[in-house]
Amino acid sequence: MLEIRNLHVEIDGKKILNGLDLTVKPGEVAAIMGPNGSGKSTLSYVIAGKEDYEITEGDILINGNSILEMEANERAAAGIFLAFQYPLEIPGVATMTFLKATMNAQAKARGEAELSPGDFIKAVRGAAAKLGINPDMLKRPLNVGFSGGEKKRMEILQMALLDPSYCILDETDSGLDIDALRIVAEGVNALRSKGRGMLVITHYQRLLDHIVPDVVHVMAKGRIVKSGGPEIALELEKNGYAEYTDQAA
Repeated sequence: MLEIRNLHVEIDGKKILNGLDLTVKPGEVAAIMGPNGSGKSTLSYVIAGKEDYEITEGDILINGNSILEMEANERAAAGIFLAFQYPLEIPGVATMTFLKATMNAQAKARGEAELSPGDFIKAVRGAAAKLGINPDMLKRPLNVGFSGGEKKRMEILQMALLDPSYCILDETDSGLDIDALRIVAEGVNALRSKGRGMLVITHYQRLLDHIVPDVVHVMAKGRIVKSGGPEIALELEKNGYAEYTDQAA
């Protein structure tokens, strides 16, 4: 279980999260919606262990154990995966080299044996086929020249190969057209399982037409102000966030 308790976070002296409480159960898909500046991306970065953020109070726990003292790579090995809003292009680094290094680093951190070349190729090709990824993408430098949809699908491939316990999708719908959104959502849905929790961060209800959440949390001014079923997303699409920003003031 992923638990966030009374989390207060600052950056450069500016308070962003203000006593945020959140629980994501194994197998649960939880969506967070909120206006710009509500702290959604900050929450994702802090869970993943990004530097520069100061946690002044509260805790983040995985299965009852605090992860605050863990480095980002240690959190990844513990089962946390963050899909970025804007995945970076890395010229000069072959996609397959990156995937192999990442998978073997996590295996080493978990005390497992590295994959043999044959097992690695089999795993990548199998996951790529299930996600409908063109094999030619695997021959290129990581994300270089990829469309927005291709970059997001490459992150879903990484997620499939690393098999995390908790996936955080930070505005995965950003920059995607309708067709690309559907394809990416199908990839995410293919990875839903009883043992994997997902935290889907988005501004808009349209993503949740494709990735139907179990619960929707509304975030405003650095904390969760309402939680409920998928109908909340429809309400927000119709009425906007004004009611909740006033409530959080």
